Amino acid sequence: MSVRIPADVDREDRILAGFTARQVAVMAVTGLVLYGGWQATRAVIPVIAYVAVALPIGVAVSVLVVVRRDGVTLDRLLLAALRQRLQPRRRIASGQQSAEVPEWLSGVAHGHEDVAAGGLDLPAQGVAEAGIVDLGDDGVALVAACSTVNFALRTPAEQEALTAAFGRYLHSLAGSVQILVRAQRLDLSGQIVELRERAASLPHPALETAALDHADYLAELGRHAELLRRQILLVIREPVRSVPADSVIGRGPLRRRHAGGEEDVEPTEGARRAAASRLLRRMHEASELLSPAGIEVTALDAAQATAVLSAAANPDSPLPPSPEMAGADEVITTPAGAGWDPDEEDDL
Repeated sequence: MSVRIPADVDREDRILAGFTARQVAVMAVTGLVLYGGWQATRAVIPVIAYVAVALPIGVAVSVLVVVRRDGVTLDRLLLAALRQRLQPRRRIASGQQSAEVPEWLSGVAHGHEDVAAGGLDLPAQGVAEAGIVDLGDDGVALVAACSTVNFALRTPAEQEALTAAFGRYLHSLAGSVQILVRAQRLDLSGQIVELRERAASLPHPALETAALDHADYLAELGRHAELLRRQILLVIREPVRSVPADSVIGRGPLRRRHAGGEEDVEPTEGARRAAASRLLRRMHEASELLSPAGIEVTALDAAQATAVLSAAANPDSPLPPSPEMAGADEVITTPAGAGWDPDEEDDL
């Protein structure tokens, strides 16, 4: 016996006329309050006047609990906006005094003219061949893509095991990590073209028809909806340990003086290589500790890491960056046999 499982297993159950239990409860309470108000004021207020006041209230409440934006009802968005409005804009640790915002920080935070005039100083200085991002004085970082696990479909025992496996990884951390969950536009044009090209080579006409129908469905879906995909990234950062200036013997590298008057040696290439090796070791440990939870950790190479940084710097780009795209400083050439005729160069 086959059982149909809905695609959205986290969707709330519909109990009455397509409404969830929460929507029914809110509208029922609103109806009872309006009915109680009419019973209390029926002797002094005409029915028409009370209906003129109660009807907009009932309609407004129904719209708030029924209409959705980005999958969330308007009443929940309104409550979230009120909580955000009532909470303080700046938070400090318990027992500490609130300090004034420095002038340099307030100018950057509130004045867009300074940022536009001086440009945006990004922390990433470059990406090495192994995908290691150079953060300058802040050290180095390594980005990895993580697979997902369907937590809602697991049994309570399996959920507890997954949580324990993830907790073991968190308890093993001795450095800075970041877990980034982001949504980006999904372009299915490549998959659609590949489906249509390979449909004719399928061994049965029914398979060819199914492949073409699926390609048409994907094309129709892309025309009527904005397709998004979710990507989970694990970013591991490692500082480059510098050597105190007093302990350097012989030729001294470049020194820099901090605000406190202390001098440090500029990190050498050997220190950066050591930090990169520590990054790779920590990434290997993350892969081993997360594998029992069914999470595959795959370190990004240089092209993939560059694409991630480009997308983070320009998230609204209609054409998402990809490792196959040429960089801003790369020369685009035409391969041989691509239809370019050198005899036509003089005619251009």
